[in-house]
Amino acid sequence: MSRKRTLRLASAALLVAGTATAAVSPAVAATPLDPDMLAAVQRDLGLTEQQARTRLAQEDTARRLDETLSRSLGDSFGGAHFDAASGALVVGVTDAAKLAEVEDAGATARLVRHSSAELDAAVAALDRAEASAPASITGWYVDERANTVVVDVQAALRDAATDGYLAETTGDAPVRVDEVTEAPRTLYDLVGGDAFYMGGGRCSVGFPVRSSSGASGMVTAGHCGTAGTSASGYNQAALGSFQGSSFPGNDYAWVSANGNWTPRGLVNMYNGSGRAVSGHSVAPTGSSVCRSGSTTGWHCGSVQALNQTVRYAEGTVSGLTQTNVCAEPGDSGGSFISGNSAQGTTSGGSGNCSSGGTTYFQPVGEALSAYGLSLVTN
Repeated sequence: MSRKRTLRLASAALLVAGTATAAVSPAVAATPLDPDMLAAVQRDLGLTEQQARTRLAQEDTARRLDETLSRSLGDSFGGAHFDAASGALVVGVTDAAKLAEVEDAGATARLVRHSSAELDAAVAALDRAEASAPASITGWYVDERANTVVVDVQAALRDAATDGYLAETTGDAPVRVDEVTEAPRTLYDLVGGDAFYMGGGRCSVGFPVRSSSGASGMVTAGHCGTAGTSASGYNQAALGSFQGSSFPGNDYAWVSANGNWTPRGLVNMYNGSGRAVSGHSVAPTGSSVCRSGSTTGWHCGSVQALNQTVRYAEGTVSGLTQTNVCAEPGDSGGSFISGNSAQGTTSGGSGNCSSGGTTYFQPVGEALSAYGLSLVTN
């Protein structure tokens, strides 16, 4: 699903809860439980701590049995799945003579018609013909429980051409068609300090925000673009467009984001982690402050002056905050944060991150007020 980055908050997506205990071979050592995983399973599956521990132990045993039996059963292996209700691994076999082997290993056996090799071959045939698949077909997969291949078709687009394509491509293969209401889409995280692009230029995300109507996006520097300017994300995927921009005079802008982007209340620290954003404030002169930007990453310093007027070549901007945090081209628009409190978006400055310098930021509260926005917090 999009880019996987270690600074993102972890989540667990698991099946429905079950508390029964499966047979566990004493020869198999249990994998130590990760505290974060345990907490996530409790939260997302609605389990007690003991139920979560039992569930994870059962799944650990099931994974090990799956690896062992898929090898030993060979061509008669018909797929396997974890059954939450019983807490056991259910293994399909195409040869009745192998049922006892599965039961003796500690799993639940069932006789099925198709081997995993047959189902995988059907998926491979669909993969080979993917380029000519109609837009109505959104994907396909092996359903281990049903011992078949499932093809997802968008209901609103299904037509005779769809059915004709499936008949020609799948032939006598074990295939079931499921209708879905919408097509899948790629998903990305919108995080403070990440790069974004507009035309031939690059700036940095300030802070993810939401509008009063519920639209999501970000605030950044006004000099990065004017209203209507298109923007793409760190990965060059379409992001959205500038909905408003003020520069000179001010140096802030608000950029909307399309549904592929999820705003996160985080600032990229460029060390594999993210600084959580809890709100916004005005840090007094002398306070420590850190900046995130797509050119130079994460740098810190202190607030030197408030309400500064700066005369850029393009025009004068007032109400900026002066810091001794370095920055370089491309860092524009990036996040300034003190502790967990958002401060502003990078405007400009002098010097660089080799010799040091002075950088100014536009206080974030002004942009939020101007466009009726609220910060996405964590």
